[in-house]
Amino acid sequence: MTVHLLGIRHHGPGSARSVVRALDAIDPDILLVEAPADVQSSLTWVGRPGLVPPVALLGYVANEPGRAIFAPFASFSPEWQAIAWVNERDRPVVAIDLPMAVTFAEQGTDELLADTAPPDPLRALAVAAGDSDPERWWEDVIEHRGDGSPAFAAVAEAMAAARDGTITSAGEERREAHMRRAIRRAVKDGHQSVAVVCGAWHVPALELDAHPAAVDTATLRGLPRVKVASAWVPWTHRRLTTSSGYGAGVDSPGWYRHVFDHPGSDGVARFLVDAAHLLRAHGQSASPDHLIAGTRLADALATMRGRPRPGLVEVLDAADAVMGGLDLVRAELVVGDALGQVSDSAPQVPLARDLAKAQKSARLTPVATPKTLEVDLRTPTGLRKSHLLHRLLALGVPWGAPEEGRGSSGTFRETWRVAWEPELSVRLVERSGYGSTVESAATARLIERVDAATGLADIVGALELALFADLRDAVTPSVRRLADRAATDPDTGRLMDVVVPLANALRYGDVRGTDDGALRDVFDGIVVRILAGLVPACFALDDDAAARMVERLTATQTALAVLDHDARRVAFPAVLAQLADRHSMRNGLISGRATRLLHDAGRWDATRVEHRLSHALSPGTPPDVGAAFVEGFLAGSGTVLVHDTDLLGVVDRWLSSLRPQAFESVVALLRRTFGAFEPAERRQIMLLLLGGEISRVSGFGRDVDAVRAAAALEAVRHLLGIPLVDVEDGADHSPFEWAEAER
Repeated sequence: MTVHLLGIRHHGPGSARSVVRALDAIDPDILLVEAPADVQSSLTWVGRPGLVPPVALLGYVANEPGRAIFAPFASFSPEWQAIAWVNERDRPVVAIDLPMAVTFAEQGTDELLADTAPPDPLRALAVAAGDSDPERWWEDVIEHRGDGSPAFAAVAEAMAAARDGTITSAGEERREAHMRRAIRRAVKDGHQSVAVVCGAWHVPALELDAHPAAVDTATLRGLPRVKVASAWVPWTHRRLTTSSGYGAGVDSPGWYRHVFDHPGSDGVARFLVDAAHLLRAHGQSASPDHLIAGTRLADALATMRGRPRPGLVEVLDAADAVMGGLDLVRAELVVGDALGQVSDSAPQVPLARDLAKAQKSARLTPVATPKTLEVDLRTPTGLRKSHLLHRLLALGVPWGAPEEGRGSSGTFRETWRVAWEPELSVRLVERSGYGSTVESAATARLIERVDAATGLADIVGALELALFADLRDAVTPSVRRLADRAATDPDTGRLMDVVVPLANALRYGDVRGTDDGALRDVFDGIVVRILAGLVPACFALDDDAAARMVERLTATQTALAVLDHDARRVAFPAVLAQLADRHSMRNGLISGRATRLLHDAGRWDATRVEHRLSHALSPGTPPDVGAAFVEGFLAGSGTVLVHDTDLLGVVDRWLSSLRPQAFESVVALLRRTFGAFEPAERRQIMLLLLGGEISRVSGFGRDVDAVRAAAALEAVRHLLGIPLVDVEDGADHSPFEWAEAER
């Protein structure tokens, strides 16, 4: 009977090669590996098709999924290679570390991570060897060699010296006692050759002769436990670079994978070839001469620095000197964006398994690199993409985020920014209590959110998500809750805040195939309450409240126009007319905006608007009220003054009539108003006031460029599939004539 202690560095490519060579030489009956004992059943999946590293074992408290830890694995991880070796040969593998059930029962996650991190022996060993850089020293001694069993004998001797005189924490004592007990059990079961793969730091402590079994039994007696579960989740190379939290502390996972895949002397040349491909793909130059010079320079730098072969520092220095693009090489090759895969049959929470099916159905592949996704809602696949991304938002798993300013809910296109982060796997576990499928879980969470909502905006937000995510079972309770809340909310402003999202949901619901019958009834009821309470709500407002009300008035008119609602024709203009009455309002901002809305909607003609403006700017009106009226009326756009010189004259005469003191009191407000105009508008207004000619380019005049118009119409013809009818008389034609020719 022989116990072989193989001390490794976690995620070390040289350690991984040495482990494989040692296992080939030892040919053990059983493998014991440093991993929590309660993830034993999950280890049988390592090396099987479908489980592609980087991946991580997620361990969590069954009743508190938020308490979770990860054990990441990469293809160059020694544990992964060792477990795959024995699984390929159908030999037993045993996880021997302290169970997560005990670890979670004793400590919180943060304390656990701090307590289980052993001292770094590499620094002391590197200093003893005369090297100030422990990473470089370990690479030279171990990672670039992979010598098999002899390397582990040297590691064991070095770690014994490093541990001499150190104090082991209570947590480490329990872990090592548990590992020793597992080794004794394997020996007792009759295995003749036992291989133990563990962190190099633990090797001296796992010598059985130096630690009585009775002491270990006493150390492990009566430890508390909680119920835990585990699952495989995808991981990323970028996440491996993080040493805190759930990361692994590997600074260069892409380089480590390259070193593991290409351990020979040609590894540097292969890496530089990959760098050249990358740079050329991004439009930078990289020739065969660069590769030859880079390889020679890396070897020369290693010799000058006393290293047995070029390491990452030498390779990057050489690549930067001959090719440049160092930041790109670091991001793409040294770190990389590799994302692992977990097969459907591997241990997962049911919610994660259902998400994987939904991703395949929607043809959405999780990737670690953020990318922009354009979704066409007119196609079944595009609709499935939209539903899935919105359902995950409702579930609190933000795989994608809608991009502002690119498309809108009013088109058949959505633009998303998507990126899968490993932390989202924890969110899935946390949300698994809501249901076993994405649809049911998102529905349950939205209903919970609606029940807990304290304001109309929160309810409308949840309702909008339910509609866009096609969660029909969440729509009905959301609509009912919205109706109840709106019926008792006395604040007209809050009611106005929700009409725009409600109008969008109603107007564009058919784009996503949603049912909006009950929602329309609620919208109609809210509009009635707004019309009844709007005029009283606009009295006695301070400047800030009036500014908010002005925005609400514009938004309400827009919402009614979007739906072509009956109220926009009679009822709402009647309320606006009351607000525009200068005798009934104390704030000119609201009166001015109401007047402008009536003008834009075609309810008041230019004569009536001029009359109202003249009254608002008459000498009997305080200058600050008149200035506020101008600001509300112009509303950030001077187009109305450009096209109606009579209105411009009214404003000009009012300004000219102000006394110096009155002008000084309103100049800041007027500067803000006119400063919001487009430069072209300000220029044309100035020309009008100076009596100059304004360059007017009508969209329907004879000044249309026939060649450019024909090109535009040809593009429209291609889009609509309509054959083009040529107009051959050679004359200039208006768009109406071109359109007639098209027909």
